[in-house]
Amino acid sequence: MKNFGYKQSNSDHTLFLKHRKGKITALIIYVDDMVVTGDDHDEIDCLQRHLTSEFEMKQLGDLKYFLGIEVARSKHGIFLSQRKYILDLLTETGMLGCKPVDTPIEQNHKLFHCLDATSTDKGRYQRLVGKLIYLSHTRPDIAYAVCVIEGYTDADWAGSADNRRSTSGYFTFVGGNLVTWRTVILVVTILLLSLLEISSA
Repeated sequence: MKNFGYKQSNSDHTLFLKHRKGKITALIIYVDDMVVTGDDHDEIDCLQRHLTSEFEMKQLGDLKYFLGIEVARSKHGIFLSQRKYILDLLTETGMLGCKPVDTPIEQNHKLFHCLDATSTDKGRYQRLVGKLIYLSHTRPDIAYAVCVIEGYTDADWAGSADNRRSTSGYFTFVGGNLVTWRTVILVVTILLLSLLEISSA
């Protein structure tokens, strides 16, 4: 793609962009699926001819579904939805009959460890949070709730011997395939553990 004048995105290595005459063409690739879009119709036609000469390809028409995201067009614009993804998630968690709420979590809600609670399957919880993170791409209304529970998915809690900072991270899978991932070294030093160690000495 670089030889054809496209620049690879720094934020997503599967995204290639080409700017020409004030217009843009974008190509995103995931395994054996690709989406070509933009406002430069001549470049899109040229790109499709080039790719067809290099690879065996099938033109599927307008985008309708990609990586769990449904695409619908109307005279008002393009609408992105993850309805099927949500229904599959609700079925998997046994919550298909649940009632929707306007606010999925109280603001400033704090999670805490409940000593008499039954143990949770950590792997299942992490997978569920990963799916919710992916869902929040088209559902910003759940972003706050997802951020709250995301903080409890996995962290090594002051695991760095040098600065006592924690590392946290997540993976998002769609259909068993890795789509996004992130690891973060938390910038806030955990002082509470140090204070507890000092007071107990």
